Amino acid sequence: MLDSKKRSNCPISCSLEVWGDKWSLLIVRDLMSAKQCTYGDFLKSDEKISTNILASRLQTLEDNGIITKSDHPDSKAKVLYKLTQKGIDLLPLMIEISLWAEKYYDLPTDRKAILKEVKKDKEKYIKTAINNLKKNID
Repeated sequence: MLDSKKRSNCPISCSLEVWGDKWSLLIVRDLMSAKQCTYGDFLKSDEKISTNILASRLQTLEDNGIITKSDHPDSKAKVLYKLTQKGIDLLPLMIEISLWAEKYYDLPTDRKAILKEVKKDKEKYIKTAINNLKKNID
């Protein structure tokens, strides 16, 4: 993490400085689902992130080593964003947030089905998902 942005040495506070806003975690979520995204792909999400917020969050995530960008193989005007190992390591946190949300909110059927699989053997599910995400790291 960039030390200049730290408010304190509390690990929760330091972590939240990097990914603690709504948009950053949604970007990470999208990359965990799609493995790679273009700027335009993020703009198409249901949450309708504005372009200035998206650009800011992508830069923060890249500066902090959560994501990386590379040239798009089909277009010089586009770049592909992918998770780094540091970003992939957020998967258990994303699972726990989803399990918490399931407890208190009505989730879509597809999300419930995923969480049902998670609950069968959470450790195995996370290990498999992390290994699948690692295949996308260059």
